[in-house]
Amino acid sequence: MPYHIDLTGTIIKTPRLTLRPIKDDDAEDVYAYASVPGVGEAAGWRHHGSIEETKNIIAMFLAEKNVFAIVDNETGHVIGTLGLHQSWAEEEGQFKGLDIAEVGYVLSKDYWGRGLMTEAVTHVIEYCFETLGLDLLTVGHFIENNRSRRVIEKCGFKFFKNDKYVAAQLDKTFDDAKYTLTRDDWMKRKQH
Repeated sequence: MPYHIDLTGTIIKTPRLTLRPIKDDDAEDVYAYASVPGVGEAAGWRHHGSIEETKNIIAMFLAEKNVFAIVDNETGHVIGTLGLHQSWAEEEGQFKGLDIAEVGYVLSKDYWGRGLMTEAVTHVIEYCFETLGLDLLTVGHFIENNRSRRVIEKCGFKFFKNDKYVAAQLDKTFDDAKYTLTRDDWMKRKQH
């Protein structure tokens, strides 16, 4: 069943990060990483060409109310986003009737390779299952995006299927891999 997530007022603290709803005044920080070639393209969108484009994306996130800004606790700067979106799994018969969200994320290139996204996703998984009561989380990555694959695997997601992703902004179709994580699997993993 479609699940609408409203993150208004939600704050998640991790050892190195604060996840909070994105705000209008995050535009400069978001533009700083979203304008770097290769960052958005790894997720299927064109890197931002102007601060106005960034402001429009933030306005969309604000309307949807389902995207966290990822803030570096040391600098106070927004270094990425993590959203909880409608999932492809809603179309899969075996998941009908479940409360599901798709995890999507992007991180500033300057912060790649430090385990920060794994830290953020791990805490969001806990929030989704323990606070929101979701049944299933899904996530995906383009086949060539090994950084994202490693985050997904470290967070306990299980491979579900290979698929195609049409990135309209890039006018390109990517081979991608889709993964799932059930609340039961997460609970078992947490107990170990």
